[in-house]
Amino acid sequence: MSTDELASKTAQICLDGNFLFVDETTGSDETGCGTKCTPYQTPVAAVALIISMPEEKQATFKIAVKKAGEAEYVEITASALKKARKSHEIAAKKAKKQAEQSSKDKEQNEAKEAEEQRRLEESKKVVLVEDASLAVAQQIRIQDSVKNRNTRVKVFGWVHRQRVQGKDMMFIVLRDGTGYLQCVLTDRLCHTYDGLTLTVESAIAVYGEIKEVPAGKTAPDGHELVVDYWHVVGKAPGGDDSFTNRVNEESDPSLLLQQRHLVIRGDRASSILKIRARVMRAFRDHFDGNGYFEVTPPCMVQTEVEGGSTLFEFKYYDEKAYLTQSSQLYLETCLPSMGAVYTLSESYRAEKSNTRRHLSEYTHCEAEIPFISFNDLLDTIEAMVKGVVNRVWDEPATRAMITQLNPGFKPYTEPFVRMRYEEAIKWLNDNGIKRAEDGKDFEFGDDIPEAPERKMTDTINKPILLTHFPGPIKAFYMPATKEDPRVTESVDLLMPNVGEVVGGSMRIWDHDQLLAAFQRQGLNPDVYYWYLDQRKYGTCPHGGFGLGIERFIAWITNSHTVRECCLYPRFVGRCQP
Repeated sequence: MSTDELASKTAQICLDGNFLFVDETTGSDETGCGTKCTPYQTPVAAVALIISMPEEKQATFKIAVKKAGEAEYVEITASALKKARKSHEIAAKKAKKQAEQSSKDKEQNEAKEAEEQRRLEESKKVVLVEDASLAVAQQIRIQDSVKNRNTRVKVFGWVHRQRVQGKDMMFIVLRDGTGYLQCVLTDRLCHTYDGLTLTVESAIAVYGEIKEVPAGKTAPDGHELVVDYWHVVGKAPGGDDSFTNRVNEESDPSLLLQQRHLVIRGDRASSILKIRARVMRAFRDHFDGNGYFEVTPPCMVQTEVEGGSTLFEFKYYDEKAYLTQSSQLYLETCLPSMGAVYTLSESYRAEKSNTRRHLSEYTHCEAEIPFISFNDLLDTIEAMVKGVVNRVWDEPATRAMITQLNPGFKPYTEPFVRMRYEEAIKWLNDNGIKRAEDGKDFEFGDDIPEAPERKMTDTINKPILLTHFPGPIKAFYMPATKEDPRVTESVDLLMPNVGEVVGGSMRIWDHDQLLAAFQRQGLNPDVYYWYLDQRKYGTCPHGGFGLGIERFIAWITNSHTVRECCLYPRFVGRCQP
């Protein structure tokens, strides 16, 4: 409490036998002023007020204390007063010491700031000029660094990390999307204004020779760029608006989603997106290598595939239209002209499932194959998954990123488990997994929810081709099996830690059966005339499947949610940035 505050409190005292009052229960050292109506809480506060008075008044004041649980004030004992005075003296000395230290710190900080300002002003006089006597620097990307060692190069990139060592050395880890490069700046290169104020995520250009790091030292790819000239291309802000203040590991997930455009610069996010690019290429290579043709179906449609409740509706000029749930129906129309076909395109589901494996917009890998059996379809799905995994695993850079994110991952070599829906129901019941809604055993015809399905898959810990689902819980176009009309020639591929990754089936290829399916579903067959025509003009047995790219990537990278596995996730309540 300051002297002025104490003097003010002295002026407020209502003389009541010249006593200052202390109530250990209801008093307050902060808001009290020593009267009965506003007493202090401790004798120390009363002592502080008395000592602040002129000496001739100090002796006229006494202290009355009401202890906790007592009804009356009693004059403080000599020993308690002595203890209070001692506590005040200690507090006063401590406060004085703190004030002196604060003043000293302030002076030191002001001196430090003045020196820093002087250095900054001096740094503006340091102008770097590229040495014309050196070899002309060849511009390269970081991925080409190894083969350009001991050659003068120029590299553009972003400051991923930086570390200052003394006044004459600075280390920068540069990132350009193709890799990381440690750069060493010394002497005048560190003394420029840009050198002293360089910030993370600034875009810069560095010139120099790439040298192997000394024995015992480490750096990306085992080398570093010894810089002889550099300049800033685009400077990132510092202070409150610095990159690390906008995005860091402690940030709330919703904030990270809002700042996704910055998050993707991080090690994990950028690795996942690079793996995604390689996975997309691997799918195309797999299909192209097996005689499929890629097609690009429309995303604006007037038909449903997976049920009307998940359609995104919009006005298409003067007509009602939807964002496609699946390209399957359009792929089927290509079979007579192109044979086996596939697409890698977006699908949209207005499904209000706010889980870690659902997106409203996702990349859908879909394929349709003519003249196959159901067993052929199962073999095709298994071969595709294994083939794509092997392709990305055979790329050293991609394998390194996957291993970094998911150290225990290895390509599957054993056959996938094949399990019928009825066997899954039995497994759940045998393992004590009950229906959430009533706590009873699962029954034939139940649609197995995500949680029990995940529990089963994670326990078995192998990919499962789950087949032969009952017709009522599957899509209208899936045909019943000949041996058991209750179930369909349908399949879901379940992966540990992710759940369903692929959904597929044979397709009804008889015209009248498909027409009856439309009627059961309550769909207008006139809208699907073009789809029915496939069963009219040279129909054939055929099947296909759809795979969610984000779920596939979540599986191989061990990502907690599919939201990490696409550029800008779209789900319930999120359509930014």
